[in-house]
Amino acid sequence: MIMTFTGKIIKGIAGFYYVDIRDKGLYECKAKGLFRKEGIKPLVGDNAVIDIIDEDKKTGNIVDITERKNSVIRPACANIDSAVIVMSASKPKFKPLLMDKILIFFEYYGIDTLICFNKVDDASKEDLDAIESHFAHTGYDILYTSAKTGTGVDELKKILKGKTSILTGPSGVGKSSLINGIFPHADMETGGMSKIGRGKHTTRHSEIFEVDRDTYILDTPGFTSMDLPDIGKENIAAYFPEFVRLLGKCRFDSCIHIGEPGCAVKEALAKGDISRGRYDSYVRFCEDTDRKKRY
Repeated sequence: MIMTFTGKIIKGIAGFYYVDIRDKGLYECKAKGLFRKEGIKPLVGDNAVIDIIDEDKKTGNIVDITERKNSVIRPACANIDSAVIVMSASKPKFKPLLMDKILIFFEYYGIDTLICFNKVDDASKEDLDAIESHFAHTGYDILYTSAKTGTGVDELKKILKGKTSILTGPSGVGKSSLINGIFPHADMETGGMSKIGRGKHTTRHSEIFEVDRDTYILDTPGFTSMDLPDIGKENIAAYFPEFVRLLGKCRFDSCIHIGEPGCAVKEALAKGDISRGRYDSYVRFCEDTDRKKRY
């Protein structure tokens, strides 16, 4: 008699999916052919229904995926409650453009986002002032942490409690070290800096770790660049929270907030109610969208 259970996919490697079933353990599974036929690919974070093939060997087949709350293309995952974008407060140097692009990404998917600056123990006052200046007026919560000293780790645990959260950001910022601080049994491989000042990639696949009952963290491979979602130049402003309150207040309904007269966003920029760095990122994203259209 085939036994059927529902569990969470915590890892997927080379066509195998590892499904954690509460109080039973971890099962190595393959997806049934019907998924390929229907164009559905199981994702890390999915709640999967599996038929157990061999209880002793802990193997099974995924026969169904329950309805998803949401799904993200990169990193490929599902049912995410919140995102923690991890950057370094010191080295590798904080890249505002990359951070703003990641923020748009999660705004697009409607996922609550926390900005986390790790390595605060190595940061100078100048580093911290630049961070605070860039994110002033955005409304985003910022948490400063140090995986080395433990600063902010307990607070991060409280924020993540009861949620499935994704930790993402560039390589070398200490994501794996933070996860080891929150969940020591994860024993994630950690790496230092490459010779050119970029982080070494140590996480090679997306994987979920259970921190506490019903509290999961999804660690993802680090990256140094990413593409914007295909949202259209005219819609980019809607993904900048500090711009949103000003939309509809410009002289022209079709205002792109770059060269038009009577622009409420440009007026807020001049008053210091929008940071210059954030506005520069917005202009760059509009230019990039125009370039994509041409090619």
